Amino acid sequence: LSPSGIGAAIGTHLIQNGRIMQLSRDIIRPFYEEKCRHALACLTEHLRGLPFAVHKPEGAFFLWLWLRNLPVSCEEVYQRLKQRGVVVVPGHYFYPGLAEPWDHRDQCLRISYAADPKTVETGIAVLAQEVRKLYA
Repeated sequence: LSPSGIGAAIGTHLIQNGRIMQLSRDIIRPFYEEKCRHALACLTEHLRGLPFAVHKPEGAFFLWLWLRNLPVSCEEVYQRLKQRGVVVVPGHYFYPGLAEPWDHRDQCLRISYAADPKTVETGIAVLAQEVRKLYA
């Protein structure tokens, strides 16, 4: 369970000399911020007219898509998308142990934006097609 090889050695060196902070700030963060902006633009374009929102992105490699008043569970959306080659994470897994039922947990999907822009846009387009069918 411990890393070995050149990656760990490079990582150790970058941490020790403080360069990892500069790389994170100047290269890694802007790279993923652009990916996030692209995914948000794709969601806005492809889901236009549907009742959706996106939880505030806070630096992860994914977005939380909230499909308000979704007529089926997020698990059903996941299954439909999986059949079309698009994988998302149903939100209900992230709300274990709730004492009361909460519709919101079944209306959210976690969507990664770490892939290349074309793959992200294609996946969002497929998601939009399936979601439009459900709301129709």
